[in-house]
Amino acid sequence: MTGPTRQLAERRESGRPAWAPLPRRTPPKTALPLFSLRTPISASARWTLAVLSFAIPFLAWIVLSVSGVVDSTFLPSPAAVVKAGVGMASTGELFDDLWATTQRVLEGFGLAVLVSVPLGILMGGFSAGQAFFEPLIGLLRYLPASAFIPLLIIWLGLGEPSKIAILFIGTVFFNTLMTADVVRGVPSALIDVSYTLGARRGEVLRKVIVPHSLPGLIDAIRVNAAAAWNFVVVAELINSSAGLGYRIVRAQRFLQTDKIFAVLVVIGIAGLVIDVLLRLLRTRAGKWAA
Repeated sequence: MTGPTRQLAERRESGRPAWAPLPRRTPPKTALPLFSLRTPISASARWTLAVLSFAIPFLAWIVLSVSGVVDSTFLPSPAAVVKAGVGMASTGELFDDLWATTQRVLEGFGLAVLVSVPLGILMGGFSAGQAFFEPLIGLLRYLPASAFIPLLIIWLGLGEPSKIAILFIGTVFFNTLMTADVVRGVPSALIDVSYTLGARRGEVLRKVIVPHSLPGLIDAIRVNAAAAWNFVVVAELINSSAGLGYRIVRAQRFLQTDKIFAVLVVIGIAGLVIDVLLRLLRTRAGKWAA
């Protein structure tokens, strides 16, 4: 009688459950690095995939526009989009709109960062701060910023303050909660060791918690900066005479989809530049966290 069979017989005699022997499995095949979990890939493979992520949608766009499957009124060709962008740039309106939109993002989202980062550090570093602020902020983050437009017009009028306020409301609550989560992620051992070595509360906050949280804080700002560019289009619906969102709405009235696509490309490039700058800042601020 073989070993597994003998064990089954002994289990039956003793009244214990008779477990069947585990099936024999062949060793798993070694997967390619591209399909392995958390396996580093070469720099050339990374660049190739990055290029393909842009090339595939672009080629699909060319095929759909050139083949005539989609009418050019609804999907202009890349050449038409470039022509429209060059035309707007030659008159100067594209750069004026880009600067107006960028200025609103910097002011509205910049104000949100100035408020949310200290508040998030307070909520993440002190249990009393979390208990006091988190219930209200957790509620307010579910209120859509666009719902405040009528109130903001009544309170602040149709000028720039109402547009800045929409950007502020749309980003401050999320950035606060994300900042608090980052601060709560600081290991307690670092704080305990700091107190053991004689550091005071303010020193622990300035020299341990904030430096350790800095890369995560920049990542939170990166995420919410993209949200700010989304809200700026909504903000520029309020009696605007310049801005990329205003230009999109104006082009929509006359079915100028080539101009709409051109403005969308400009918004994407502007957002990408900001994201790259924040990535570089994160790399310099926290090389240890890369």
